[in-house]
Amino acid sequence: IRCWSNIPFITMPLSRAHGKSFAHRSELKHAKRIVVKLGSAVVTRGDECGLALGRLASIVEQVSMLQNQGREMMIVTSGAVAFGKQRLRHEILLSQSVRQALHSGQSQLKDMAIPVLEARACAAAGQSGLMALYEAMFTQYSICAAQILVTNLDFHDEQKRRNLNGTLHELLRMNIVPIINTNDAVVPPPEPNSDLQGVNVISVKDNDSLAARLAVEMKTDLLIVLSDVEGLFDSPPGSDDAKLIDIFYPGDQQSVTFGTKSRVGMGGMEAKVKAALWALQGGTSVVIANGTHPKISGHVITDIVEGKKVGTFFSEVKPAGPTVEQQAEMARAGGRTLAALQPEQRAEIIYRLADLLTDQREDILLANKKDLEEAENKGRLALPLLKRLSLSTSKLNSLAIGLRQIAASSQDSVGRVIRRTRIAKDLDLEQVTVPIGVLLVIFESRPDCLPQVSALAIASGNGLLLKGGKEAAHSNQILHHLTQEALSIHGVRDAVQLVNTREEVEDLCRLDKLIDLIIPRGSSQLVRNIQKAAKGIPVMGHSEGICHVYVDTDASVEKVTRIIRDSKCEYPAACNALETLLIHRDLLRTPLFDQIIDMLRVEQVKIHAGPKFASYLTFSPSEVKSLRTEYGDLECCIEVVDSVQEAVEHIHKYGSSHTDVIITENEKSAEFFLQHVDSACVFWNASTRFSDGYRFGLGAEVGISTSRIHARGPVGIEGLLTTKWLLRGNNHVVSDFSEHGSMKYLHESLPLPQRNAS
Repeated sequence: IRCWSNIPFITMPLSRAHGKSFAHRSELKHAKRIVVKLGSAVVTRGDECGLALGRLASIVEQVSMLQNQGREMMIVTSGAVAFGKQRLRHEILLSQSVRQALHSGQSQLKDMAIPVLEARACAAAGQSGLMALYEAMFTQYSICAAQILVTNLDFHDEQKRRNLNGTLHELLRMNIVPIINTNDAVVPPPEPNSDLQGVNVISVKDNDSLAARLAVEMKTDLLIVLSDVEGLFDSPPGSDDAKLIDIFYPGDQQSVTFGTKSRVGMGGMEAKVKAALWALQGGTSVVIANGTHPKISGHVITDIVEGKKVGTFFSEVKPAGPTVEQQAEMARAGGRTLAALQPEQRAEIIYRLADLLTDQREDILLANKKDLEEAENKGRLALPLLKRLSLSTSKLNSLAIGLRQIAASSQDSVGRVIRRTRIAKDLDLEQVTVPIGVLLVIFESRPDCLPQVSALAIASGNGLLLKGGKEAAHSNQILHHLTQEALSIHGVRDAVQLVNTREEVEDLCRLDKLIDLIIPRGSSQLVRNIQKAAKGIPVMGHSEGICHVYVDTDASVEKVTRIIRDSKCEYPAACNALETLLIHRDLLRTPLFDQIIDMLRVEQVKIHAGPKFASYLTFSPSEVKSLRTEYGDLECCIEVVDSVQEAVEHIHKYGSSHTDVIITENEKSAEFFLQHVDSACVFWNASTRFSDGYRFGLGAEVGISTSRIHARGPVGIEGLLTTKWLLRGNNHVVSDFSEHGSMKYLHESLPLPQRNAS
């Protein structure tokens, strides 16, 4: 009698025509028929005696949800032996305790020995209880489950195979979830081993090939193999250099070193890979993932079906370019080489990029025209996003000027000494600026962001991963090509990478071992989603740009309309545009107030009235739905306050700590406002639109940060640097500075080296 693993993997089932598996994870959401294989390590508890009930309930919930979506779900499960072992041990202990209590007294109970339990007996005792548990759990979701027990011989008898196939199809037709397991009560035992203490284990590695066999027989779209490891690694998990393989291709086996099997079962990763490749050959997509991790097991199956980057995905289609993980590693290596260049060399790269923006203007605008035409034809982009998507000659000229500013100001950014201390004689400490590492910048509808951010990353010696919106694909492609052309003059082409694969933003945010900082550039919803998705990676940015302008009683008539017009109308889609206009109560029904309203009407700005403002009017504009609204268009809210103090309180309650302005000729009121408003940028008699890296003289910005650590406001080169400490000694040891040691701490501040005059 042969075991499952001896079934030839090159033999295709007669009833299965050669299909085509999904090429990309994003296509898995189209999977209709799905097999979920639950390994012994997933189903059993950590003590290997009994079932992991909470984990199993979570899996049933996910399978039920997918079943209720109209998918056809099947489960190949282990666990009968472990469940039976628990029941039999309980019965034996109970029986022994009664006998010993009658004949030997209670004092002998602790010396009871549990005999070796035969695996087939465990399976027989556990199979009915396991199925009863599944039935009870699925009943909670109004789903019926049916048990099917198979043996190896069932696949060698053509009639039995057809019967099995017909039974499964009929169950699926009736919206019943088949639960398939090997009939371990009658399967011949393998060679004795000590895999489970006290049990000669029935081979459960067979469930891997059983699941693959059933998946192909049933023409399944997706096979999910859940184990106790995250997926397939290029070397045994736990070893120093082990890396999770995101996508595994046929023929990659030579690059993988297989380790030992899991704590339970006979399946090992090598058996899973063989089964997965066989299923893939038969047209079924496969994902191997962790079903035991408490943080992800509650949604691992649904995450896989949604196309998220979970576990190892088996695909027959190799992408044309590198994976995003490879791109991140290339960016890190390129960034380190970039940081090692002389400042003048980094500046040369940025100057070259600035020249390319003007020299290749026609090609850039042609690519941008394609993006605009596609966006307009699809009709998916709102007008503010279309404006951000658009490039022009003047925009490119401004970009080039900004890049040259960055190049000129970046001469001493990396490696600058910011503190020197003499710790003791011949022991000097320095704190110097260094790059953060690898930056991930995610941006929407703003192709001009690409050269700006690239220049800042180059100037600060950081590796860079760029993920742009698909609406700007043509523009981003040519701008990235020009960036790499500029980088090539000093051999650091790989330092800036553009992610062109179908990576979801949420998946990128999980690369905590490859990315050091995430900078989102886009809508408030995008920023919030990234902040929520980022796992272990800091996010720098702002979720909203709710900027205020407060018009004080002592405001200049000449300044008010100019500043408000510029703040709201110059570029209403910008994050630093005015969204809420605060008016002092004494200015209502004055000529100045009328001028403000007339100007906004002329500029076709839609006005929303705040609650207090609406209460002063007989016929008011539409009342605002929320005072925390970022319109991003020719709309704004007007609200009334009684004092500069109330204006500050309103900003703190409803603002986003971005940019806020006071218009007044009263210096005392202005200073109160400047000192008390807790925002990244606070201005007096100046437009909110000045909150910008280029206008601040930073050359450009990677974004405007409203966080309270590291960097705040428009973030230029300085915000992309961190520091490290350099200690230069001469045979110094800490014990010399003890109470009876020969040396004493000096802690003298030393002068800093002269900065580059340029």
